[in-house]
Amino acid sequence: MRRLGHHRQHAKLGGAGGVKGMVGRLSIAVAVLMICTISLMLSSTNRENSGSGYRSEIKLDELWSSADSGGWKPSSAPRSDWPPPPAPSESSGYLRVRCNGGLNQQRSAICNAVLAARIMNATLVLPELDANSFWHDESGFYGIYDVENFINTLRFDVRIVERIPEIRKNGKTKKIKAFQIRPPRDAPISWYTTVALEKMKEHGAIYLTPFSHRLAEEIDNAEYQRLRCRVNYHALRFKPHIMKLSQSIVDKLRSQGHFMSIHLRFEMDMLAFAGCLDIFNSAEKNILKKYRKENFAPKVLNYDERRAIGKCPLTPEEVGLILSAMGFDNSTKIYLAAGELFGGDRFMKPFRTLFPQLENHSSVEHTDELVENTRGLLGSAVDYMVCLLSDIFMPTYDGPSNFANNLLGHRLYYGFRTTIRPDRKALAPIFIDRENGRTAGFDEAVRKVMLKTKFGGPHKRVSPESFYTNSWPECFCQTSPQNPADKCPPDDVLQILSSRLKSEETDDLRSLTSLNLSISEAER
Repeated sequence: MRRLGHHRQHAKLGGAGGVKGMVGRLSIAVAVLMICTISLMLSSTNRENSGSGYRSEIKLDELWSSADSGGWKPSSAPRSDWPPPPAPSESSGYLRVRCNGGLNQQRSAICNAVLAARIMNATLVLPELDANSFWHDESGFYGIYDVENFINTLRFDVRIVERIPEIRKNGKTKKIKAFQIRPPRDAPISWYTTVALEKMKEHGAIYLTPFSHRLAEEIDNAEYQRLRCRVNYHALRFKPHIMKLSQSIVDKLRSQGHFMSIHLRFEMDMLAFAGCLDIFNSAEKNILKKYRKENFAPKVLNYDERRAIGKCPLTPEEVGLILSAMGFDNSTKIYLAAGELFGGDRFMKPFRTLFPQLENHSSVEHTDELVENTRGLLGSAVDYMVCLLSDIFMPTYDGPSNFANNLLGHRLYYGFRTTIRPDRKALAPIFIDRENGRTAGFDEAVRKVMLKTKFGGPHKRVSPESFYTNSWPECFCQTSPQNPADKCPPDDVLQILSSRLKSEETDDLRSLTSLNLSISEAER
């Protein structure tokens, strides 16, 4: 009590001084609060630059441009000592692979094949594209990719031949028969340096089949990851006539302004895989069940449960509702990259009502070649290039081994081009409420979810996001980095690699000449 009385008396006697002290303390508190606020704002800005921050509103005029790069730029050139590939005489043997699946699976398999050859000091045989399991398309690597560019671009990394050469032994011509192996899924590097390499040295060549997802994606070696990017974004260039056809479509679409591309994955195989059947009639359900039984492992899938956690592909109408809630109007030009949509026009009609300016490669470019190959590798390659070059790209189901998976990474590498990636899990309850008649606040609820979209800026790769979807930061650099590991390679890096390669080739030629002279002298 005496303390209390003493305190009160002190406060009373203090008068103005007490008030001044209180004001002073309040000023300090305000200053601290301001500093914390500024610090939080700066922190938020830094997070935004690294791709982890969220926007406060959706500005469509910004979405039509590339996302903020945060000072990063694409770079997949080596940044450390990178020896040229071994001379033919020092090669461990020949590596053959058969790349199965769709366009995305084949591209990632080719990247893995190049990396596997590098790891084993092997000579890569031009990859084979499976003509049976998916496309029933026999055009192969030659029919879809620019072979000369592929070999030339990777000349500092691996030696590539079009076929295993024949050898002469004891005056006879002999073919090297590749030993066939089925690699384990997501095999570690150690499998290639032990099991695969041992068989290669024993037989002179190995044949890895099937070769989809047969090398682990997450590798703790940035140079190996950059090699994958060199393959994917530089070496794998479609043939000139495909590039020309794609550019013609882009030019026609852009002649009237911006355009968006959408990969509408509302197709039989994906719907059957996801187990999303209840929105279809009995005949359609039977088709999906039959397809699932013939192509996927048995598994009990509950539609309501799958739908509630976002495991179902978005319907065309849901795609339209998302875009409408974001502020896009019916004048928006949209290019659809898709196979045959399941369920017919009744599913497309609501989408077309919201966005009537829908196009696909056949409607924009009337060529016999596209008409004949709409569902083959050519049609898929054209769709890929148009989506890559579009102002905005939106995948509706970006699961693993999906067409959109590789495109997202390519657009990121191609200058952080805007992507809209709907969070199906967060959107599911909003759509379910709408279906049950609870429509109040629908657009606002959708916008809140979409505000959390990265829109194509650099961001940390978090599982299950694939390296092929997001190769940041390994395949990017900064001219003025805080971390030395992020520094861009020298401008003359290609000249340095070229001179090293020429030096190795000269040394190899000298060794070969010396060997031939020794053989000639011995024969005499």
